[in-house]
Amino acid sequence: MSGSDAAPSPRPLRVVVGVNGEPGSRTALRRAAAEARHRRAELWPVLAWQPPCGGLGVRHAAVEPLAAEDWQDLARGTLLGTLDEVFPDGPGARVHALLAQGSPGRVLVETADREDDLLVVGAGHRGTLRRLVQPSVSRYCLARADCPVLAVPPSPLEAELAAAHRRNLWRLRLDTRHFAEETAAPDDGAPVA
Repeated sequence: MSGSDAAPSPRPLRVVVGVNGEPGSRTALRRAAAEARHRRAELWPVLAWQPPCGGLGVRHAAVEPLAAEDWQDLARGTLLGTLDEVFPDGPGARVHALLAQGSPGRVLVETADREDDLLVVGAGHRGTLRRLVQPSVSRYCLARADCPVLAVPPSPLEAELAAAHRRNLWRLRLDTRHFAEETAAPDDGAPVA
C-alpha cells in the first residue's frame, strides 16, 4: 500500500482556553487542562493582545510610547509566566500556546473553529462600570462560537482577594474581630491544650 492510499490520521481534539494572567483566567486554564487530559486532547492556551491607541501606545504619557513589538513581548511574557505559574510540573497534556493580536473574543472564536473543539473561558462577576467599558469575552464566545463553550466561574476566594486588594489600595485597616471570634477558647470549661 502506498503512502497516498493510507487513511489520513484524525485531527487531534483541542481544548482552547483564553489566558490573560488574571486569577479568573488561571482558574479557567486549570479547568481546560483537566478537560484536555480527560479528552486526551491538545491544550491551546491563547492570549489575545492589542496595543492601546491602535498600536502607538499611550500617546499622552510622559514616557516614550511602546511599539507593537513591545506590546507583543509583554503579552508573550504574560502567557509564558502564567503557564509556568499554573503548571510548574507541566499540564499533563500536549500544549500549543498561541499569541494573537486582536480582541479576545474574536481571537478565541476564530481559534476554536472546529465543531469538536472545546472553548474554555473565565466568567465571573463584573461591576456595571466594567461591563460598560469592556465587553464580556465569555458572552461574546457563548454567542458566536461554533463549538461547545465552557464558562468557568471564578474561584470563591477571588472575591475575597479583590476585597483585600481594594482595602490595601485605599489603605483601610483590617477588621480582625472575626479572627478573634474564630480563635477564642471554647466556653465549655474544658482545658485548652
